[in-house]
Amino acid sequence: MILFTLISRVADGLPLVASVKEDTELSRNLVSYQNQAKMLIRRLVPSSPTRCSLVAGTYYFHYLFESGICYLILTEVNFPRQKAFAFLEEVHNQFSGQYSNDVYTVSRPYGFIEFDRELQKLQQKYTDTRVSSNVSQLNVALQDVQRIMIQNIDDVLKRGEALTALDAQATHLSDLSRNYRNNAASLNLQSSIAKYLIIFTVAVILLSFLYFRFLW
Repeated sequence: MILFTLISRVADGLPLVASVKEDTELSRNLVSYQNQAKMLIRRLVPSSPTRCSLVAGTYYFHYLFESGICYLILTEVNFPRQKAFAFLEEVHNQFSGQYSNDVYTVSRPYGFIEFDRELQKLQQKYTDTRVSSNVSQLNVALQDVQRIMIQNIDDVLKRGEALTALDAQATHLSDLSRNYRNNAASLNLQSSIAKYLIIFTVAVILLSFLYFRFLW
């Protein structure tokens, strides 16, 4: 079963549309997973895998990362991965077909909430037992799914935090280095001014001496 679907812009983590299974009790229990999903999307970079499955307790995250947009779902652990990625491919095709020219123009969250109707239809379609019994006919080949990486969500988020900390340290060191260079340049300038001032002072004294000695 697909529990929720989230489509987000990766550059700034802006959620574009989301669809949660209509079950009030289940929705309350999924809040922490929704937060994990948003953190995961903020960890994505251009070099991240374009398709990945992540173990999250008794559930699985599956995502597809295309053209700067992340299509992510949370499923029960027994939901077939082949069907999960077939669903993501179909969501991607429909969403990009309708909104590819608009995804970078919106600034408010959930700017494409009207697409939720399509997500609901697709989720129902992939929950249908007739689809379940015809997995071999889905667009995503089984051998392709087997090559998709499986990771642990906690490891990915912790690794992201570590990389963020390293980035902060690198930025701090870069700032210190820049300040050092600026201070060194300032000291060199002051040293040069002092040196030429001494030469100028000596020259003035010498000329004054010669003037008073021979011309006065």
